[in-house]
Amino acid sequence: MSTKPLADRMRPLNFDQIAGQEHLISKNGILRRLTESGRIPNMVFFGPPGTGKTTVANIIASMSGMQLYKLNATTASLSDVKEVIAGTENIFSENGTLLYLDEIQYFNKKQQQSLLEFMENGKITLIASTTENPYYCVYNALLSRSSVFEFKSVTPKDCIPTLKRALEILNSDFNDTKTAEDKVLLAIANAAGGDVRMSIGILENAFYISGESIEIKSVEALLPSVVGHYDRDGDIHYDLLSCLQKSIRGSDPDASIFYLAKILSGGDLLSACRRLLVIASEDIGAAYPLAASITYSCVEAAKLLGLPEASIPLANATIMLATCPKSNSAYSAYAAAKADIDNGAGLHIPEHLRSPLFNGYLYPHDYENNYVEQQYLPSDLLGKHYYTFGTNKTEQAAKAYYDYIRSHAKK
Repeated sequence: MSTKPLADRMRPLNFDQIAGQEHLISKNGILRRLTESGRIPNMVFFGPPGTGKTTVANIIASMSGMQLYKLNATTASLSDVKEVIAGTENIFSENGTLLYLDEIQYFNKKQQQSLLEFMENGKITLIASTTENPYYCVYNALLSRSSVFEFKSVTPKDCIPTLKRALEILNSDFNDTKTAEDKVLLAIANAAGGDVRMSIGILENAFYISGESIEIKSVEALLPSVVGHYDRDGDIHYDLLSCLQKSIRGSDPDASIFYLAKILSGGDLLSACRRLLVIASEDIGAAYPLAASITYSCVEAAKLLGLPEASIPLANATIMLATCPKSNSAYSAYAAAKADIDNGAGLHIPEHLRSPLFNGYLYPHDYENNYVEQQYLPSDLLGKHYYTFGTNKTEQAAKAYYDYIRSHAKK
């Protein structure tokens, strides 16, 4: 039996085996298309740990035929980089050299600047990775010469196939037949917070202490501070998120901050971030449009900081959302429009809106108040109203403008 860590033994060999990152490595993903085209630019990968950054670099090197060198900026120096450059002349590098530099944020400005010479003369193709926001920690000149790609936390659902494969390998290693229900695997994935490598580690430890099947109590025993807030069906986890949203929607800042604290005490930073982003647009929406931007800034700060400091910007966002005026007018308008689309309506789009001719289209900026009456909705939906202005100050101001431009329009 191999002593190599299970997560390393399971490292995907092609894009199809990777959990998550559909926006990058699906059949239409930008990274996949770049690699398959043979065009490998300098790149910066950023995102949380365990989301596939190193794995993708390995696959790119393999598919491109380039010689891969790996360095970690926490321990490497410029002399290590120069050693890699010296090796670019050997026969194994005839297809080019790919340098994967992990944790680039630990290189200072001078060290990062020194990489530019080698990037520009074609000696190496650089893939740098970081868990931090590269626009804060990577030298601007290096960023301007690189394509930046964000790796996102893997959803618990997307982790399950990988965990099932890990269980098969463990059973094969030990000539065993242990099982694990999907709800247990989901709890493990939730506990890992989007880190695939961590989820495999949790499963492996749970395997060693379990009987014929891996039970939720085994997982709880390993990570009580994280998994202890999940019941067998995961209901408590989703109940807490629901309580957070309902409390904010109900404009109760005390209850809102309580449920945020309860969620974060379970270590579930990502779910709290996602739910706050949803609330900002679903429940505050047009009543205070800046809420979405403010919440996004707080969420990004929280992800950069990590727990426990992440609680500070998230607390600010929660209090702001709870005390904001509320409106679900945009959410409701979309739902109504989507219902008509699902029922097959809206097929006859006006010709003057369609490219390339735009026959008969009236350009609003040529008219008083930048408005002119013309048909926009499909012909089979004429007169349909999806959006109703809310009673809050912001939407009523928008309604006043809406009514004014229409009442003064040239017929």
